[in-house]
Amino acid sequence: MNPLIFALATVRERRTALAGSFLALCLGVAILSASALILLSGGSGVPGRYAGTPVLVQAPKGAATDGTFLDRAPWSPQRTQQLTRDLAAVPGVREVVADRSFPAQAVRDDGQPVGEQRERAREGHGWSSAALAPYAMGEGRPPTNGQEVAVSQDLDLPVGARISLLTAKGPEPFTVTGTVDGPGYYVTDARAAALSGGVRVLGLLTGPGADRRAVAAAAAKAVGASGTVLTGDAREALAPVQDEKTRWIGAQVLSAMAALSGFVTVFVVSSTFAFTVAQRRREFGLLRTVGATPKQLRRMLYGEALAVGAVAAGAGVTLGALFAPALGDVLVDAGFQPEGFAARIQLPVLAGAFGIGVLVAMAGVWAAARRAARTAPLDALREAAVDDRPPSRARLFAGIGFTVAGCAAAVGSAVVDPADMVSLALLTAVTLITGVTLLTPAVVPPLVRLVTRPLARRGGAVALLVREGMLTAVRRTASTVAPVLATVGFVVLITGNTQTSAHPYRTEEAVSVRAEAAVVPHGTPGLSDAAVARVQGAALLPTVLHTDRAPLTAAGIDPGSFAAVNSRLKVVSGSLDGLGDGLGDGLGDGVAVTESVRRTLGPTIRATFEDGRTETLRVAAVLDDRSSPYQVLMGRAAVRAHDPAALTEVVYRTGPRTEVPGGHEVSPAAHAGSADAEEDRLVWVFTLLLVGLSAGYTALAVANTLLMATADRRADFRVLRLSGATVRQVLGVVVGETVFVVALGTLLGGLVALPSLLGIRAGLSGLLGVPVDLVVPGVPVLGAVGACLLLALAGSVLPTRAALRAG
Repeated sequence: MNPLIFALATVRERRTALAGSFLALCLGVAILSASALILLSGGSGVPGRYAGTPVLVQAPKGAATDGTFLDRAPWSPQRTQQLTRDLAAVPGVREVVADRSFPAQAVRDDGQPVGEQRERAREGHGWSSAALAPYAMGEGRPPTNGQEVAVSQDLDLPVGARISLLTAKGPEPFTVTGTVDGPGYYVTDARAAALSGGVRVLGLLTGPGADRRAVAAAAAKAVGASGTVLTGDAREALAPVQDEKTRWIGAQVLSAMAALSGFVTVFVVSSTFAFTVAQRRREFGLLRTVGATPKQLRRMLYGEALAVGAVAAGAGVTLGALFAPALGDVLVDAGFQPEGFAARIQLPVLAGAFGIGVLVAMAGVWAAARRAARTAPLDALREAAVDDRPPSRARLFAGIGFTVAGCAAAVGSAVVDPADMVSLALLTAVTLITGVTLLTPAVVPPLVRLVTRPLARRGGAVALLVREGMLTAVRRTASTVAPVLATVGFVVLITGNTQTSAHPYRTEEAVSVRAEAAVVPHGTPGLSDAAVARVQGAALLPTVLHTDRAPLTAAGIDPGSFAAVNSRLKVVSGSLDGLGDGLGDGLGDGVAVTESVRRTLGPTIRATFEDGRTETLRVAAVLDDRSSPYQVLMGRAAVRAHDPAALTEVVYRTGPRTEVPGGHEVSPAAHAGSADAEEDRLVWVFTLLLVGLSAGYTALAVANTLLMATADRRADFRVLRLSGATVRQVLGVVVGETVFVVALGTLLGGLVALPSLLGIRAGLSGLLGVPVDLVVPGVPVLGAVGACLLLALAGSVLPTRAALRAG
């Protein structure tokens, strides 16, 4: 017997039973290939502002920590001038342009924005920067003095119009001298230098016929370690830092989708083949009787998996390539990829996804093939319809091991760092689902006996048949319970984790602020100094300090007013009274830092500000890590002196209410809930994607398993009918078994997710020092259970009706 030829024949014969494995593999490979194509397609391309410049020089990237998305440290003014001179001397370079940017937005007389302006259109630049795109002049002329501006044609403003331009200082009058065919506002280079921070990008405009490679090589030699020379596609690195964060979030989404689809695909394939082997024991026994060896049985099943896997992986790769561009557009719309992103088809990526799909199919059938090879000829021939054999010792030990590991991970999630809490929670769910699934053949019989005992006594013949049917076909019952368990477990874990983690942070911030209201930007990127001056209260002016170790988030505050409104601020040592104004001799400029920063950097900090200047700052106070929203607090005047483009993000009002141009008031509690509104939205979209993915896969397994099981029970139905049971009674038995199985899977799924959620709650409660409620959204969970029940009923009742009609 040739096992491979026989395997192809059995695949054709059992194509209906293998449909679930085929669909699971096809979808898994499609998701994997589409995700990989998007992940490896890079970013959104070269930013339009630099598209016309063949050679660009970027400031060197300093040390960074995982999860931080901050701009590079700028060059100092002296270094910028020196680099400009050195690069201008490079043969072939016509001009060196220092790119400067600052927040700017056209506003009306009342301070409200003019129309809806996209985020990247709310920036000002020096006029020389327009040549980097290059943006062409439409009507009029470039600005020549500090009160003139060239604006985008999209604003539809005539030359000579008077407008107010909102900058970090406040609304300032400008005269429109011309229009350009690109976004943003363009002032003189001198005015841009006064309104912006330091320079991070230098553009090299080349002369006619210049060799760009030679220019880039000479520029790299001139720059040395002071910067990075970018050409071609490498200029994509100049995309805004927000795009980097967006791509990172998208990468987490795609990686989680790929990992989850891989796990669930193996889960579905292995459970399908395991159930198939249990159904085919008599067939394998006959093959053993006619001389088939265990090795040949294993090769036959591997051949089946290879045939199904190759076809499914091929179909999945095709679907992934077709839908990757559409998925990329969806991710852009959802905020998981930056504007301008486009997925690129790459044949090596598709080939790799195909190979992984085939390997997943082979891995899924491995345990089933080993079980089939242990089939004894006489045992199989004497086997009755009863399938209540206990699980093997290896399965029991593996199930217990995974369950213990899951419980240990749940305990660990209560004490680990917050950054690792979610990952450990997901590991808890995966290991517990795997462990309990392996133990279901041992768990199901006692649970069935316990729950159905009252029904068997008083429920009549149908209830008795339901009970005995599940007890005499333990593996069929366990195989059906397992996907329901996985569906409910993942849905409860993912949604519960999201909601349980979100609420305590908002609660902690809301109860710690003592203010009448929070004044926040409305239609503008931030509050200007003029707007802040109208409000009595505590304002936060964020900036970034660049050190040799890592960039630090910082904010300028008034020490007295900030301490008055923030009840959770805890000064471990020193005093906020020592915060300097940034205008002294360096060491006199005291700052407050968190305990972790103090341990890392010591009593003084050598830091580069946003204007490129470097100073040594004295640590005047040490703050509890959990009490401060920023790593460094300093005087507001110090931030403004070194960061002309900084905008205030919130003012906690303690005095009388007043109108604030470009801002509006919300309650402190509302601000606590809306401060991370965009991130919360992305997290919830991410949650729904994972829920839909996991629930869709496992619901497919539910329907497929029940379809296989029902199709295999035609002889049972015939016996029931010959024994006097009506069609309605037979259908009642099937419906009763299905409902009970879904209920049992739901119960086990909820229990599996509970340790993970309890671990997260304990960890958050200890971290924040406030009580944390365990929140599990009812709608997604009930929706998943309802979908499982409907699919299960469809996969069992419809084939049963068809079998009964066929006689």
